[in-house]
Amino acid sequence: MGVVDKSFHIKISSYQIHSNITSTKSHRPMALQLHLLRRPLSPAPASLIQSLSSSPINHSSVAGDVQRSVNLVKTMKSKKLRYAVTVRSSLETSGTAVVVVGQVTEVDKDTFWPIVNSAGDKTVVLDMYTQWCGPCKIIAPKFQELAEKYLDVVFLKLDCNQDNKPLAKELGIKVVPTFKLLKHGKIVKEVTGAKFDNLVAAMEEVRSS
Repeated sequence: MGVVDKSFHIKISSYQIHSNITSTKSHRPMALQLHLLRRPLSPAPASLIQSLSSSPINHSSVAGDVQRSVNLVKTMKSKKLRYAVTVRSSLETSGTAVVVVGQVTEVDKDTFWPIVNSAGDKTVVLDMYTQWCGPCKIIAPKFQELAEKYLDVVFLKLDCNQDNKPLAKELGIKVVPTFKLLKHGKIVKEVTGAKFDNLVAAMEEVRSS
């Protein structure tokens, strides 16, 4: 026979106990409600202390939280604030694009519009190029320098190859390089050719608008 601790009051709420407690006609479980009474605490049983002391502590979970905090701090490089934003192109695709402040991000037909839409009121500059274009290769390093200078602008580049042809057609490209400037998800300016000064002037105008 078990010992009932007097510090607990057991209330049987689902069934009424009949005098014939030996009946075996019904085997359905009875719902019990336990109510802890406010009484002076008594020393815990030795068996309970032994059970608690033998329970393992999940050190790996604590260590994981600490490591994640350390990794977050490491993303702050020198005095320049950098952040990474991951944008999933769609529910059907597994591709992701990471936009990093101070860098030019390569996009494709699946990731371009999600990034533009997530940019909000920031100015977005898209460099539309091809692998065989000489002027595209010449202006590319200068485009990277702009990305490092204007940290409030999102700089993207699109390889106008066969895979990205639908997007290039949608954006109305005719020559390469072509720079599309967007704000609030809409194209507001365009610069054709490797005209660096014209690109800077157009970008300054869009940024201040």
